[in-house]
Amino acid sequence: MLSNLRPAVVMIAFFTLLTGLAYPLAITGVAHLALPAQAGGSLIRTPQGTVVGSALLAQGFAKPAYLHPRGSSAGNGYDASNSSGSNLGPMDSKLIDRVAADAAAFRKDNPVAGPIPADAVTQSGSGLDPDVSPSNAALQAPRIAAARGVAVDQIDALMLRHTEGPVLGFIGQPHINVLAVNRDLDSLYPAGPRPRT
Repeated sequence: MLSNLRPAVVMIAFFTLLTGLAYPLAITGVAHLALPAQAGGSLIRTPQGTVVGSALLAQGFAKPAYLHPRGSSAGNGYDASNSSGSNLGPMDSKLIDRVAADAAAFRKDNPVAGPIPADAVTQSGSGLDPDVSPSNAALQAPRIAAARGVAVDQIDALMLRHTEGPVLGFIGQPHINVLAVNRDLDSLYPAGPRPRT
């Protein structure tokens, strides 16, 4: 019995070290060499080096001068340490009421005559989707332009510059990263009173 136990213990220790320590460290090292920004969390920094967020995680922008992200039920909203969806089924009255309330709030903030894009009233599975659809962003452009005192065409052009197509041309849908747009909005069109020219 002892003769069988020793090889079993040695194999468990070997494969634990190999697959639980050596392999993850090797993959992490290769990732940091090949894709350092992505391996580091796709962090977005100011020119001074201050981290303002990640290109992979939504933040709760709510002021009229900003592009608003999808809704979130992660923790108290946009909590990366508590990522989750609402887990409400399509026939759940709570979900139906929440979508109706979100649609009313979206129409109040963004006067819309036609249909509202689905991503404006639905939440992602993680509650941290950093992107919105181009149609969602386009409906928010008039509000953003008014809050920043610029023409809607300028905001539309900014949204178009930030529109990314499907990965490899066919995986996923066109999307716009909310944090990237909002950083450019603050850089190009600061909100607040503008001097007369």
